[in-house]
Amino acid sequence: MAEETTETAAAPTAAQTKQAPATLRALLGTKMGMTQLFTPEGELKGVTIIKAGPCAVLQVKKADGPDGYAAVLIGFGEKPAKAVRSSEAGLFKKAGTTNLRHLREFRIGDSKGFEPGQALTLEGRFEVGDYVDVQAPSKASGFQGAMKAHNFRGMPASHGSSDKERSPGSLASRRSLGRVLKGQRMATRKGGETTTAQKMAVIKVELESNLIYVNGPVPGPAGAVVAIIETSANLKKVKAAVKASGIRKDKMGNIIQPGADKKKGKK
Repeated sequence: MAEETTETAAAPTAAQTKQAPATLRALLGTKMGMTQLFTPEGELKGVTIIKAGPCAVLQVKKADGPDGYAAVLIGFGEKPAKAVRSSEAGLFKKAGTTNLRHLREFRIGDSKGFEPGQALTLEGRFEVGDYVDVQAPSKASGFQGAMKAHNFRGMPASHGSSDKERSPGSLASRRSLGRVLKGQRMATRKGGETTTAQKMAVIKVELESNLIYVNGPVPGPAGAVVAIIETSANLKKVKAAVKASGIRKDKMGNIIQPGADKKKGKK
């Protein structure tokens, strides 16, 4: 029987009962697979199921601190104590969390209100109708020849050709420059790189089971760890709705409080 590849999320401890502010609209999760759902309008959608969180805040960086920028380090999943690095052990001890396997830092506009040990869940962070970007390593295909990697047609199979059917042909290294130019399409390694699927609509959210359903396919195989982030793509309809509601956001997607200056030093 094949081993289970799905990542097990770390259950929040007593120190994580306090929720982190919803201004950080990002979570780590596990890709469960794909299925189909009917929308309230009766439209059939192919969706990807992601078990998002729960995550824990491990470290908070402030713009006026030694780091010089505002960010939040979060963790997801569990790992045995023997796999914990000494640099990570201090973070887990300070936050009062279990040994978390996957760590990722997210930049934010203002880190005020964030503390180590807070929990991040779907509640208040994502809802139906939102658009998100999903990042994950793509499926690795290994080393591929030029025909599969770049759709080359190959060399002739007859008329004096011998064992050249899948050859990439000349690299033009004998031209005036006397070298192979950068960007020459050759055999290469395919996949296994961080890929982002942008502007994916949230179709369904199940808070009890920490499941989020997004429209369309997500990079990576089932069981891959993914990052769900509020989309950075240009959404004209969403921006128009936000503008009509009177809510202002900074470049990081954080809500600007009424009366606050958009830029520092602005009078």
